[in-house]
Formats: sequence, C-alpha cells, structure tokens
Amino acid sequence: MWIIVLCTTGLLLGWYLWELQHRQTRAMSGGLHADISLPHEQEWELYHNDFSLCSKKIRVCLAELGIPYKAHHIDLVETGSYETLSRHFLKVNPGAILPVLIHKGHPVYESHDQLEYAAAHSATPSLLVPTDPNKRELMERWVHKSSLIGDNPLDAIDETAGNAIPGLTTPIFAAMVKHIPTRRIFTGLLFHRLKIRAVFFLALKLFGLTNLPKMKPVVNLLHASKKAMHTHFDELEEVLTKTGGPWITGEQFTLADVGVMVIFDRLREGDFLSEFLVEERPRVNAYWQALKARPSYVAGVANHMHPMVTQATKDIVNLKSSDPRFRSAMGAS
Repeated sequence: MWIIVLCTTGLLLGWYLWELQHRQTRAMSGGLHADISLPHEQEWELYHNDFSLCSKKIRVCLAELGIPYKAHHIDLVETGSYETLSRHFLKVNPGAILPVLIHKGHPVYESHDQLEYAAAHSATPSLLVPTDPNKRELMERWVHKSSLIGDNPLDAIDETAGNAIPGLTTPIFAAMVKHIPTRRIFTGLLFHRLKIRAVFFLALKLFGLTNLPKMKPVVNLLHASKKAMHTHFDELEEVLTKTGGPWITGEQFTLADVGVMVIFDRLREGDFLSEFLVEERPRVNAYWQALKARPSYVAGVANHMHPMVTQATKDIVNLKSSDPRFRSAMGAS
C-alpha cells in the first residue's frame, strides 16, 4: 500500500512541478509590447471577459471608435474557471490579467493604456481625446480616477473610483462563486502569483452570500468602499456642474466618460446604484441616463451581460428584501 501512496504522491508532485514551470506568472508593464508577437487573424483582437470591469471599458472604447475586432472570451474564476492561468492564455499575458488588446499581433496591457492606444491608432485620434490641453488634462485625471491601479487596489479606494469598486463587488463575487467547484478555486492557490485573491474567493465560497454579514472584515471593506465612492460621486457632480456637461469635459464625450460608464454599470449589477443617484446629484443622474443611451453602452456592456452576473444581481436584490441582517450589512435602509 505504501508503495502505491508513494508513487501517487510522486506523480502528483511531478505533475505540479511541471505545471508550475509552464504556468509561471509575473507582473507585466502597461502599454504596447512590440517585443511580443502573437498569432492573430485580424488587425485588432481582444481577449476579454463579459464580467470584467476593465474588459467592459475597452469594449465600449472600441465601439465608440468604430474599430472592428476579433473577440476571445476568457473565463475568470467567477464565471467558470481560472482560464487566465491556463497555459494558452499565459502566452498572451504572463500577468494572467484581462483584458488584453492585440494590435497587429502585439499585446497592449493595462486598460487605461489600452484606451489611449486604441484612440491614438484609430482613424479619428481626436474623437475621444480633446485637443484643448486643459480638457485633455481633465480627461486624463478621470481616466485615472476610473482605473484599477496596483496589485492590491483596496489600498487606494480614496484615490480612484476604480479601486473602490472591488469592495462593492464582493456581494456579486459571493453570489457567483457558489456555482464554481472548489477545485477550480484551488487552481489560483497553486498557480496565481497573488494567492490572496484565491484565498478571498475560497472564503466567499465557504461562507456564501447569505452569511456575508458574518465576514466582518468584508463588511467593513464594503462600507469603507461605499463611503469612498460617495466622495468620488460628489466630485463627479462638481465637475459636471463646472463644465456644464453633458460629459465630463463638457460637450465632447471622451475616454473619461468611457471609464466612468462602467463604474456606474458595476454599481447597477451590485444593486448599489440607487444609493448614489440621489436628488443632491442631479447632474450625475442626468449623466447616467445619457451614458445608457449611447450605442456603445449597448455594444460594449448591455450585449455582454453574463447570465451568472444577472442571476447574482437577482440573488442580492431578493436577499436584501427578505433578510434584514443582510440588508443592514449592505448598508441599505
């Protein structure tokens, strides 16, 4: 018997070491990597995920610019598996992060860099980028403010709305991972360079959406993220009032609006949006209505609503309605 156990252990260890060698991840700098050449069929290709916030952003951008692209949908653990850690995707991005924009076979990493790159290499470079230097500076500030920055975005929730979003996405994560086999989450523990993310998802899997109120650190993070997001929305109301709208820089829809659009949509998915669309922010309310009316919202967001996310939103709404403890933990009245 011990020989069988020993052989099995040896085989598993050998498999793990081989896989580890072929699934090594590392941080990748943003922007174009002309030194990396990938197989491609079209000038523009996009590796993305329907649920991914940053994927939504680049899809909206490409729709606004009228850039056709070949799409490659890659699963996140929330939507089925750690396909981002698969050998085939790590050849596309060793950082194991979505989205990846491919231009003429060369990858562009980091969503804020992808927005600027796509705009600069489109047929109309000034369509989403103001020529006025002051308006461009304002645009760049809000592109940054709507971006996820750093390996641990939770460290900078007061700096950007993009960093405040993960804490407010936690209920959606909890609702989605209940459908994901635990063994798939363990893939992240084995191969992801940021193993804390897999630990986080495993904890959500064990507790579930119903017991989220018992996870005090998560509830505290959610409340801190909500407080930070209110500050960001107050600032958005101020800038829209100052420029006169309807967009962040005034009359021109820019990359800044692309980034903020998906922030609104993630709050909608988590059933938080009504808490931010209050009477004291009339400009913000009108802004959201204008964002939803753009064809790019339909093409980049509405047409990519993942069924697991749609169900998660329903689960959150129903639990808020039926469970006072959960409603209180979410900060809802």
